[in-house]
Parts: sequence; C-alpha cells; structure tokens
Amino acid sequence: MLLVLSLPLSALAGQVRVQLAGDHPRLADNVRAFIGEVEGRSAANLRRYAATAVDQASRALRALGYYRPRIDWRVEGGDADDLATLILDIDPGTPVRVTVRQVRFEGPGADDPELVANLPASPAVGEILDHGAYDNLRDTIQTRARKLGYFDGRFVNRALTVDPNQGSADLTLVFATGERYRLGAVTFAEGHGFEASLLRNFVRFQPGTPYHADEIARLNQDLSASGYFSDVDIDAPPSKADHGVIPVTVHLSRRDRRSVSAGVGFSTDVGPRFRGTWREHWINPMGHKRGAETEISQPRQNLSTWYELPLDPPMTDLIRLTAGYQREDIENVESERLILGQQWQHELDNGWLQVLSLRWEGERFNIGNDEETGSTSLLLPGVGYSKLHQDSSLDPSQGYRLQLDVTGSHRAVLSDVDILHISALAKGLYTLAGRHRFLARFQFGAVATNRFENVPPSLRFFAGGDQSVRGYGYETLSPENDNGVPVGGRYLLVGSGEYQYQFADRWRLAAFVDHGNAINDLYDPLATGAGLGLRWISPVGPLRLDIAKGLDPEFGGTWRLHFSMGPEL
Repeated sequence: MLLVLSLPLSALAGQVRVQLAGDHPRLADNVRAFIGEVEGRSAANLRRYAATAVDQASRALRALGYYRPRIDWRVEGGDADDLATLILDIDPGTPVRVTVRQVRFEGPGADDPELVANLPASPAVGEILDHGAYDNLRDTIQTRARKLGYFDGRFVNRALTVDPNQGSADLTLVFATGERYRLGAVTFAEGHGFEASLLRNFVRFQPGTPYHADEIARLNQDLSASGYFSDVDIDAPPSKADHGVIPVTVHLSRRDRRSVSAGVGFSTDVGPRFRGTWREHWINPMGHKRGAETEISQPRQNLSTWYELPLDPPMTDLIRLTAGYQREDIENVESERLILGQQWQHELDNGWLQVLSLRWEGERFNIGNDEETGSTSLLLPGVGYSKLHQDSSLDPSQGYRLQLDVTGSHRAVLSDVDILHISALAKGLYTLAGRHRFLARFQFGAVATNRFENVPPSLRFFAGGDQSVRGYGYETLSPENDNGVPVGGRYLLVGSGEYQYQFADRWRLAAFVDHGNAINDLYDPLATGAGLGLRWISPVGPLRLDIAKGLDPEFGGTWRLHFSMGPEL
C-alpha cells in the first residue's frame, strides 16, 4: 500500500501541485524548485505544459538518485470560479545507491595530507546517489589543489556510471597533482612612503615556501590591520611563475595621516560618558605612531597620550611610551594619579602575549572625607601574560581569555612603600546546539605589602557592579573602616556563571549568578547576586541589560538594574 503525502499550501508552485508517495520532503522541494512558479494558465495550456512539468520533475528526482519514478498527471478545475491546477502524482520508485567509490591521487602531491585527508564522506558506498554531493566532492579536490599551489593538477579520470536497472552507481575520481608551486620573493611597489625594512617584517614566509593561499591572505590581513594603509592589493599570479616559483607583488596606498573620533556611552557603573580619540597613524617612514585619548564621566576623568614604535614582527611586537592623568571620585574614595610608563609587547611562540612594563605613578588620595589621606610615589616594574582565543571578534560562539599581571615596588628603588600586586582573570564561552550559551568568569587579586595604609586606592581591590558582582553598587563591596566607608581590600575573589538562550536573531535571554568580594582575609564571607538579563547583538557589539538581586543585605545587596556594553571575552 502506498502512503500518498499531500503537501500543504507551501508546496504549491502556482498552478502546479506535487503529491509524492512516501515521506520525501527533500524530493518534493527539489521537484518544486525545478518546476518553478507556474501562474496565469488555462486548463488547456496546463495540459500542453504537462509533458514539460513531468520532464522537470524527472530531472529533479534523478539529481537525488531516483532514476525510475512513475509520474502521473491530471488537470483539475478551470471553470469560471476556479483556476485550473496541474497535479503531479509521483511514486519515486527504488533509489540508485553507490556501490563503488574510488578516489585516488597521483603525482608529487599524492601524500600531501592537506590535499588528500578529510575529504567529504558523501557520496559513500551504500548511500543513495546525490549528484550535488558528487559535485561537492569533485569541487573540493579542485579547490584544495588551487589553494595549495597544485596549479597544474587535473582529473585524469572523472566518471560517474549509473545503472538504473540494477540500482547501482560507480564513482571514480583520479586526480594527477603535478608539482606544487612555490612562493617567490615579495616586492613592494613604489609609492608607499615607508622603509623597506618595516614592510619586509610583515612577510611571514621565506622565498621558496610551498604555495598556500592562506599565506597570501595572512599577508593581506596583516598589512590591512597595521593601520598604515587604506588599500592593500597583492598580486601572485601562477601564470607568471618561473620554474614553479610565483613572484609576489604588493601595491599599497597609504592612508590619511591623522584621524579624530568621538563617542558617547552609558553604563550603570559610571553613568553617561564621553570619549574622544586623536590618532596619528604614521609619523615617519619607520612607521612610528602616536595618539591621545580622553574619557569623561561623573566619577572618572582621564587623559592619556602614547607614542608607539613597531618592532619585528610589527603585527604583534612594539614598544609603547605612555603618559596620563586620571581623577576618580567613587564611593567616598577620591584620587588623582599621574602616570609615566613604557611597555614592551612581544608575542611568544606559543601564542601568549607578553608585556614587560616599567611605570612611575604619583597618586594623592582621600578616603571618607579626610579620614584617610595620603600621597605616594611608586616605580612599578611589571610583567603580564595574556591569551585570547575566539572564533569571532564581534559575537563569538566559543573561546576563552586568560590574563595574569604582576607588578611591584620597593622602597629602595624610588618608591614610598613595598608592594607586590597580582591580578588574574579567566573567562570562558561555549555554545551548545547553536542557541544555548554558557559563560564563566573568575577573577583573583592579591596585594602584599608591609604598610597597607600607604597603598594607593588604584592598587587596592574593590568589587561590585556591572563587570563584577551584580546586585551591588559599583565598587561598594570592600572592607570598611570604623565609619563604614569602603577602603579597599588586600584580596579579590569573584566568580560568575551565566546561561544565555537565543530566542531570535541577535536577541538572547540570560540568567546568571555572581559570587565574590574584596576582602582582607581569604576566609572572609563573599556576597552573592543573581538575576535575569536581555542581550542584543548590535553592529558594534553586545548590549546587556540585567536586573539583579543582591542576596546579602549586610553587604548592601538589593534590586539593581545594570546596563553595559562590550565584548563577552
């Protein structure tokens, strides 16, 4: 007995209706795609069109491995009150299955794992023949060969033999790779205005390296991301190869020297804020840069300048000289800080970013309306390590961030107090089944000193707020003095877990729990906050709106609304 599947209204192709025996929605979709829209035809016209529709349906079925269908047709309706409909009753029959799959490589690249490994599994022996899968397998081999530099490669045998009567298909693909081309020396066309030594440092491959399209793409990306150029055009045509060596020519257009930008933002931690940036993208042929930034909000104002010298390789390594001034007035803690410093940034072979720094900080502070005042001068050498891995910079689905910073000062070296300061951060993101996202965050900090009262507020720890423990005010979680004024702690412990569910494109619901505090003893109690949130993935990054409840009233926990924006990693 045949089960006839009558398709819903979405299955109508205008005046053609497809009725397919069995449950084969993919077959029906393909038939409708081949037939297309049929409208405005009389009953007589539909009868003349029926042979064409049957032929189109047959080709659609063959594309998915059904070579011996039975297709009956009839025309219904067509009176004054009803449009005529051509009905195709289709029994797809027995499908053709793959009985032989032979894929073989010959020549110098036959053992190249990048070319021959992990080819598409379909069409596999025993599967119903899918011509689209066969085309994909063939195209994958050709695309890989071009990407890896086997430009003389070709199929010496490419056959798909189908026996509809036996219901069998034999697939044979034999690819002769030819010699793999190599990359030659990189030449930069005149007119870019930079020293040749700087541009050569962007090239990560040596002359004679086996060709790989990713090497050309990476060179293009590195030059574009440098900030020096408005346009990058790399020409590496195989047709100009000399004995298998492809010359690489780079054409560069230098960007405008200076740019100015300004923006406004808002978060519940600092309220509305203004940010302005001035940047000089290149100063001289050596590629030096400089800039200035300012951020102004009610509790915090700062102005900083920097001067940057590229190193080798300039994509990751640099020396930066900085100077800045910052004023803060947050929860009865006032401070003014002047900073002069230098950073050497270097990417290690294992992908970690290392930053060695030396900075001088002069800070004046006032805690609790003159209850605790001070002025410090510190020379702080430091080292930092960080690693960021994510599958997208704007809205990643998985990834992690790890960061460790250690700084210190000693009274014997231009400092008023001995300090060892440690700060660590770990974030992780994982997405399950496309819609379920899990985020975790852990922060730890510690400061060791012989005179904590002389440690400036910028080196003490405070918790609470949008990026810390939600449900509590910004930097309100902290040890307090005798008058109940937060004065900062020796340690910071904060952990957070968050679940997000994507219910629409660019929209997610969130549920979270935060746990942590700034404390003077690792056994001191921690505060907990929990709540729900809404996420919108805007063109400039995620926007977050949270409503959180601080579960510990003794720490000031209450209902709070948090709004913030920025990357999740």
